[in-house]
Amino acid sequence: MSLIEVKGLRKSFGSLEVLKGVDLNVEQGERIAIIGGSGCGKSVFLRSLVRLEQPDAGQIFIDGQEITAKGADVDKIRRSAGMVFQKFHLFSEMDVMDNLCLAPTRLKSMPREEAEAKAMDLLAQVGLANRAHAWPTVLSGGQQQRIAICRCLMMEPKVLLFDEPTSALDPTMVGEVLAVIRMLAKRDLSMLIVTHEMNFAREVANRVLFFADGGIYEQGTPDQIFDHPQKEKTIAFINKIKFFSFEITEKQFDLMVLQGGIQTFGEKYGLTTKEIYRLQICCEELIYEMLEHSYPNEAHVELSLNISYSETDGSRRIEFTCGGAAYNPFAQDDEGLSVTILKNMSKEINYDYINGQNLFKITL
Repeated sequence: MSLIEVKGLRKSFGSLEVLKGVDLNVEQGERIAIIGGSGCGKSVFLRSLVRLEQPDAGQIFIDGQEITAKGADVDKIRRSAGMVFQKFHLFSEMDVMDNLCLAPTRLKSMPREEAEAKAMDLLAQVGLANRAHAWPTVLSGGQQQRIAICRCLMMEPKVLLFDEPTSALDPTMVGEVLAVIRMLAKRDLSMLIVTHEMNFAREVANRVLFFADGGIYEQGTPDQIFDHPQKEKTIAFINKIKFFSFEITEKQFDLMVLQGGIQTFGEKYGLTTKEIYRLQICCEELIYEMLEHSYPNEAHVELSLNISYSETDGSRRIEFTCGGAAYNPFAQDDEGLSVTILKNMSKEINYDYINGQNLFKITL
């Protein structure tokens, strides 16, 4: 039996469908990192597991109990899953010790003396034994988040859910919280961690879920997702790829609009003047070469230009689609000036003709 089982989970906010039928099994001891762009549903998914967000459809089982069932004892089932939030949510009117002892003494009838001993042990493990009677308001963000983690551990949950636990922290405090989570990972505790810290996800997780298009778009081991992603959106996210697109439907298109768009795109992402110039020249030469040979007599044309830039490795690529007659300018016996320019500026050029489309992939 899986520790967590999710079947067909759906959640919408008005007309916006955030989760579109998500399925997932989490086994005991798994450490799962959930990554993806902002607004892709990562946090909504995590919060739905313990019904902090009410699902519109689907079933969720935690340790064999269905938390989505009609009449389910939601509070009791939640005790199997400890949640660590972005904003800590410590009780400001209680000191650290009272924050830690409140839930186990009230919900598990743990004697106060036993709860305090357990709390002191956990505080010592996270380096905060000397803050047992401090008020949350005098603690740093990193200290408050470490206390919040201890508060979850006081209830001895079967699984820990971390909702971007470092997103509200000053960069100088991120490391101390991640160190605590690494320590817990070494104990084979089951975890689901929504995070933007890619290196941390690679190091701690044994499975990574990439969320996009309303669900789990791609999943695998850290090596598979971070080093060998298979799907387009995963590749773009991992490599931090930025895109610029331009459509041409008439031969008498406005070249200055295109060149200005490339200039703005390049400046936005820090490309050098030389790199921007190369993109502009390559696009211009390729477009006019294909207009001349694939559409020699037509006024209406179908050309699609996509430029991508990877913030990870600095690579720049042009993907160009052109309808009309098949024509590969790089396979002609008599190469013109345009082809010479393109070859001199490119590291790699690939051409294909599929379903009436000339397809180019050029790496600069």
